[in-house]
Amino acid sequence: MYSFKMDNRLGIPLPYLDTDWTSYEKETQQTILLEWEKIRGKIPDRIKELESSINIKQAQLNDESNFDRSCQLNTEISELASIINDLWLWYRMNQHLSHDKIHS
Repeated sequence: MYSFKMDNRLGIPLPYLDTDWTSYEKETQQTILLEWEKIRGKIPDRIKELESSINIKQAQLNDESNFDRSCQLNTEISELASIINDLWLWYRMNQHLSHDKIHS
């Protein structure tokens, strides 16, 4: 069995496999890959959304004189950048999914 579960942090569903990739029938592998490619195709748009949020926060940071608020904005920018990095890792994942790279 397999599923795609929404990762709230990344904002996309991620694949979860209950068994080793090679244990799935070829038809099931193709179904999983097709679904993943649909999700994967949306990752660049998600990254653009996050980059837009970073730009807004950076503009706020440029005008911020309150130290605590500046620290908070820096933390938020850092978290968004981390999410973008993780999304790029998922985007670049080889089409041939392996058990080691998929949640189980």
